[in-house]
Amino acid sequence: MHIAILTFEGYNELDSLIALGVLNRVKTDDWRVTIATPSPKVTSMNGVVIEQMSTLEEACAADAVIVGSGSATREVVEDPAIMNILRGLDPSRQLIAAQCSGALVLAKLGLLDNMPACTDLITKPWVVAAGVDVLNQPFYAKDNTATAGGCLASHYLAAWIIARLQCHDAAEGALHYVAPVGEKDAYIERAWRNISPYLPAPAPALS
Repeated sequence: MHIAILTFEGYNELDSLIALGVLNRVKTDDWRVTIATPSPKVTSMNGVVIEQMSTLEEACAADAVIVGSGSATREVVEDPAIMNILRGLDPSRQLIAAQCSGALVLAKLGLLDNMPACTDLITKPWVVAAGVDVLNQPFYAKDNTATAGGCLASHYLAAWIIARLQCHDAAEGALHYVAPVGEKDAYIERAWRNISPYLPAPAPALS
């Protein structure tokens, strides 16, 4: 399984790197998490430089994709070279998730048609202007597409992807690892309260 986190110039470290850390709590041989960038290196909104682990083209073939956010997302959606590649994203064959202003990317790609989205408060007017209803909640998913609003909601996207591609126990284990000591039960309960309504119903047991 390949999970790619789209990370652009001006990226938000909390969005891309928290998701990277939580997703990498899955320790199986076929599990790979990468930072996918449009260039060999990108610099965050606070000056943190990271190197490309996979390309945008490779991300379009991944099993799951998180579209990260940042200070230059409006420039990203106006860049035809980037957006032409990202038109290869397809929720019929991969999980597609967006963090904060990543929802604007999905909106401009037409991947939020007929569904509301979550995003951060700064990005909200731009997503609304793109024709998408914005919810006042941290997480929402429909079928294979999910969005989260607020930097510290990034672990919801990571847990949703782990639950979808692995299992509930694997997602809970990842959340348990990163949750604050002394608050782990409450932290996990709150996460499942937000994520569970959007997970597929378990298959019925064989009689």
